[in-house]
Amino acid sequence: MKALKSLVISGREVLPLVEGGKGISVSNGESSGAWAAAGGVGTFSGVNADSFDDNGQAIAQIYYGKTRRERHEELIAYSIRGGIQQARIAHEVANGRGRIHMNVLWEMAAAERILHGVLEGAKGLIHGVTCGAGMPYKIAEICAEYGVYYYPIVSSARAFRALWKRAYHKFSELLGGVVYEDPWLAGGHNGLSNSEDPEKPEPPFPRVHELRQQMREFGLADTPIFMAGGVWRLDEWEDWIDNPELGPIAFQFGTRPLLTKESPISDAWKKRLLTLKKGDVYLNRFSPTGFYSSGVKNEFLNDLTRRSERQVAYTVEPVGEHSVAFSVGPRGRTVYLAPHDKEHAERWVAEGYTEAMRTPDSTLVFVTPASAEQIRTDQIDCMGCLSACGFSNWSQGESGTTGKKADPRSFCIQKTLQGISHSDEIDHNLMFAGHNAYRFGSDPFYADGFVPTVGQLIERLQTGA
Repeated sequence: MKALKSLVISGREVLPLVEGGKGISVSNGESSGAWAAAGGVGTFSGVNADSFDDNGQAIAQIYYGKTRRERHEELIAYSIRGGIQQARIAHEVANGRGRIHMNVLWEMAAAERILHGVLEGAKGLIHGVTCGAGMPYKIAEICAEYGVYYYPIVSSARAFRALWKRAYHKFSELLGGVVYEDPWLAGGHNGLSNSEDPEKPEPPFPRVHELRQQMREFGLADTPIFMAGGVWRLDEWEDWIDNPELGPIAFQFGTRPLLTKESPISDAWKKRLLTLKKGDVYLNRFSPTGFYSSGVKNEFLNDLTRRSERQVAYTVEPVGEHSVAFSVGPRGRTVYLAPHDKEHAERWVAEGYTEAMRTPDSTLVFVTPASAEQIRTDQIDCMGCLSACGFSNWSQGESGTTGKKADPRSFCIQKTLQGISHSDEIDHNLMFAGHNAYRFGSDPFYADGFVPTVGQLIERLQTGA
């Protein structure tokens, strides 16, 4: 394979190997610091990062506020404190090598306030900020205030064009790079547009080439593009290296760093990665963000799938085919179903799914009483971790609500990501992963359950194998 050449990223020559940021304590100061210490770019998550007390014990993120707004403020305080502490850990572990980036989601709760808080409290420790999950127009202005490079995450040239035209052209000197996150192959939340089919992936080369052409029009021919999503071994990407059509390219790895000594995920999660088969990771639309997301098939996702399958449309008055009366709720309120849907509903009730929960789309979802109670409890306990949440109908705007019904087909993303990152329970929590996670089990590098250090992984990546 061609030798990897260093790139200037966030003001320093480093290996063009980038750790992808993974939220809720899955990439932290230890993992990102180790990646930087090995000569690359480490990225810790600034999304509800863990913080520690004076004795070094992790502080549980427990919420005492009686209202969503009060809990929202508690969450912001946790996030700023955790982000600052993880930046300090990463800085110490890196020991002056590589670069340290922080990853945030634009659609996370109070993204602007948290960015200001962390960047102010960790001055000089963070060299760059990557940001996706939405259209982060203001990320450039915020980073410029602290002299920090910014790296928007996009899935198309069109998205970058909109960002550049509206805001980034004013802060071009601190645009450190553009992260192209493949919407079919990357883990976590994905940027599929309404015109793109989740079942029909497009090859990344033409899309990245189009992005580079767009960037050249804006005078950004030498600004690196980070290829993120689907990158496993670099000999499979050799035609991208030193390719004049693409310009400077770095490679971002989100899934592979999960299986390292420094990775903070549980041993149960690491062992599960070694057993995955092709097809065990898939795109789904259950996230309360409204985005597609890529996760491992487990009982958590299976339950959401089955829940949505037990669903029928209804009306409050007889309209068209919705002509058959059906009683729902403890007060026996009457709604109207199509005849064939009433047959389904009666069968589900007979099977024990006796609670019919209304959705924002004028449908009923049938669940057990225990499931209904848990869903309502999770919705009530909402702490506003997103700018807007489909599951709880929270919005961080003045009204505090999206104006829509809470959606029982979704889930509390804060609860399940905290659950999987702080316990061994991997089957009943959301397990994000990239498309290539199934390759852990067949890659000879991981033979006999071998778990490398970050340094060993980066050495391996440089060989191309």
